[in-house]
Amino acid sequence: MRCEWCEEEAVKEDINTVYWELPDGTRAIEITATPCFTCMNCGIQYQSDETIKEIEDQLFLIDRTQLSKSVSYQQLMQMERLLKRNYFDFTQ
Repeated sequence: MRCEWCEEEAVKEDINTVYWELPDGTRAIEITATPCFTCMNCGIQYQSDETIKEIEDQLFLIDRTQLSKSVSYQQLMQMERLLKRNYFDFTQ
């Protein structure tokens, strides 16, 4: 696997903390223990496109009033959805 930033092959799977703006723009939350890739060459940490889509969809589909300021990735993904899928995502 190559780093999306420096294109070196020294990338490993890891976890980190990210800060995400809610879809309605009212606030941002901290998401801990989020899957990421860490480049051993340039040091950048980034989420895969798949992880980004999972977070975006989940934040769109849950009752965001139930979110605290900080939540783990696993807790976020286990929250009950109000809808079965994101009906506004036309890429599916």
